This record gives sequence, structure tokens and C-alpha cells, in this order.
Amino acid sequence: MNTIKEYKCPCCNGAIAFDSEIQKLKCPYCDTEFEIETLMSYDEDLKKDGSDSLEWELEGGREWHEGETEGMRVYSCKSCGGEIICDETAAATKCPYCGNPVVFMGQFKGDLRPDYVIPFKLDKKAAIEALKKHFKGKKLLPKVFSSEAHLDELKGIYVPFWLFDAQTESNIRYKGTQVRFWSDSKYNYTQTNHFSLIRGGLLDFERVPVDGSTKMADDLMESLEPYCFDDAVDFQTAYLAGYFADRYDISSGQSIARANERIKRSVADEFMRTTAGFSGIHIENSSVRLGKNSAKYALYPVWLLSTSWKDKNYIFAMNGQTGKLVGDLPMDRSAYRKWLFGIAGSVGIAVFLILTLLWFL
Repeated sequence: MNTIKEYKCPCCNGAIAFDSEIQKLKCPYCDTEFEIETLMSYDEDLKKDGSDSLEWELEGGREWHEGETEGMRVYSCKSCGGEIICDETAAATKCPYCGNPVVFMGQFKGDLRPDYVIPFKLDKKAAIEALKKHFKGKKLLPKVFSSEAHLDELKGIYVPFWLFDAQTESNIRYKGTQVRFWSDSKYNYTQTNHFSLIRGGLLDFERVPVDGSTKMADDLMESLEPYCFDDAVDFQTAYLAGYFADRYDISSGQSIARANERIKRSVADEFMRTTAGFSGIHIENSSVRLGKNSAKYALYPVWLLSTSWKDKNYIFAMNGQTGKLVGDLPMDRSAYRKWLFGIAGSVGIAVFLILTLLWFL
């Protein structure tokens, strides 16, 4: 059976052929010339392109010790379905997620026991002060918001996280260019050189966090990072005293896709650092393979603050270890229009002054 070998131009993907006059391979579409040895080397690199292999061996969480869950209770919100775990002495009147009343259900049982917990380092007072600081300097925030808004609910909650460890072997092929400009008395010239940038290496990841609760948006929880795992301790139920613990409803297996997404993005970003000096960088092929990997189950501390204003509820979250606070704020549309018109006016004045100066030159 006869086969035809067709070479593709790395620059424009057109079919290239050997040019007997220049004794090189040449693309008839973009006129790029290639040394045969260079193209053969590129062809060998293409053969190394692979696909991802991101399979995990999961073992996070453990069975509860006998009698350890006695005295633990579950509250359930009939509005958003949120479930939180606390000790039997805790009193809850509103859901920390949506602000609606919560209902006591009964004895906690069935879930896995966490491997680790990062205890709260900041108290309620610190959370309130962080919220006040968050209000300051926001020029588009309605002036009456911070004074009229009142704190409806403030809850310290341990949020469930799956922590993924992995060794990765990765190969990424980028396409990049270097552009040079020059001119003479007749013409302006532009020279564009195309490069195949091949990067590979081993990267180890430790404790890539993925929150295990559907009530907590991934981007919200990731915006509270980083947590310092140096403060983590082996889990004991005593750390839950006086706080709530969000009940995980996403298993470690269901969290794999998010963990893989974060790992792949981190690998690409790390390798991208080595492409300085090139422009138009984009990935042509990426292959990330997992080696030794595992997952653990941990609880991370979060303060949830619920503030109401004009019949609308605003939820803020604060890292209970570092004090980092995030949350959306209302915008004063009148102030925004004044700010926008102010910028437009400033730009108009600047343009007028420049045109006036050019007129007199």
C-alpha cells in the first residue's frame, strides 16, 4: 500500500514541498523556508504530543470514632437546602447562606470524618472591623449604605475542602512569534519569525483546595485564598464548639474536574513564564499526566456576614485565618454617572488642549 507523506507549515499550516532551487522545503503560501533537519526535528516533536492523563486514587476522609458524633446536630434551611453541622448547644435562627430561618433536624451521622482542620484565628469583632474597612474608600458606594445597613447575621462556619496532592509530568507546545521592524528611504519592513516552543518538566502540587459545598461558589472560596496550612491540625470535634460546620455535598470524586482544571492552569502558567521575548503565545498541544496522587478532607474557617439594605441581602465572606474579606457592594448609579461624565470631560479637555497646541505649532 502506497502512502503519501505531507508536511504542514508550522507558520500557516499550509502544505509545503521541497524546492530544488534553494535546496530547502518551502511553503508556497507564506514563503517560509525550512532546513530539512529543522523540519524533521519539528516532526519528531509533534510525535511526542499526547493527551492528558488525570486519574486519581482517592482516599480522603475517615470513619468517625465510636461516640464521636454524639451531641452533634444538623440544621436544615427549607429555602436553599443548606445543611450545617454544629454541637447541640448552638442556637441558629437564620441560614448563613440566604438569611431565612433554619430548622433543627436531629442527630448528625453518615458523613466522612475530616482529616484536618484549620482552627479559627479571628473572632467576630475582627470580622465586623474587616467589613467596616471594606466599606471605606469605595467612592461609588451609596453614602447611606454603611450607616443604614445593619448586620443581620454573623456566623463562623467551617467549610469542607478536598485537598489534592499530585506529581505531574507535563509537556506543552506553544506557538510564538518575534517581530522586527525597520525601514529605508523607500519602504517599511516587517519580519515575523515563527517559533515552536516546547516545554516539559515535573511539577509537584500539594493541597490544591476544592470546596466540597454547592452552597459556596468556587470563585468565592478561591478568592479567600490562600490559607496557611502550617496552622492545620488533626481534626478533633472540640474545634467545632461554638461554630458551625458546613455539611459537604460534593464528594472527592465529584471534585476531581475542578482540581484538574486548577492543576492544568497552574502548569500552563508556570511554563508560560519561560516564553519571555516572544509574542502571540498560544498553546498548540498540552499533555499533563498524574503520577502519585491522593486527596484529603479538611475544614477551613470562614466568617459569613449577612447585611441587608433596601430589602436586599448582601453576603460577605472572610477568611477566618487571615482576615481577607470579599463580597459585592451596591453601587450609587448617580455617583457612577458623575464619575463617568467627569472622565469624559477630562478626556475632552485634554484633546482640545492637544489640538490647540498642534494648531499653533
